[in-house]
Amino acid sequence: MAAVRHASFAPHVAPDTRLLILGSLPGARSLVEGQYYAHPTNQFWRLLGAVVNRPLAAIPYDGRLAALQEAKVGLWDVIRTAERHTSSDAHIREAEAHDLAALIATLPRLRMIAFNGGKAAAIGHKQLPPLEDIAVVDLPSSSAAHTIGFEAKLARWLDLRTALA
Repeated sequence: MAAVRHASFAPHVAPDTRLLILGSLPGARSLVEGQYYAHPTNQFWRLLGAVVNRPLAAIPYDGRLAALQEAKVGLWDVIRTAERHTSSDAHIREAEAHDLAALIATLPRLRMIAFNGGKAAAIGHKQLPPLEDIAVVDLPSSSAAHTIGFEAKLARWLDLRTALA
């Protein structure tokens, strides 16, 4: 199967965003549906729902985004565009990163940046400007392919609550 060039979505942030969660690049299902973390086996919405104390996975997508904005949580990806022939981060090639420094400069209340998975962290850390008073966290991937199990992931994801307190 030949690699296809994919582009990420626009950031979902507001000026009062306190927590910014950065993934790598939307998977095939997400790209088709035009939604962050659209694949039903991805645990993102369940994990983040526990963080913000809302059943995000059970509500329609627009409601999820509204709940995140209300909770002061933003979403984006570290990769602007890349080649990939499956949804696996291991198959990402020729990645062009987003300008994270420019986005962060628009978020004066930002307290924490969290990378969802190893690929996001590996690329994202290189894009960060020097940060003062902003914590940076590497999370286990919300992908079901990351096999440490939901409860182990949840324990790490719940640490994000400190940015929202």
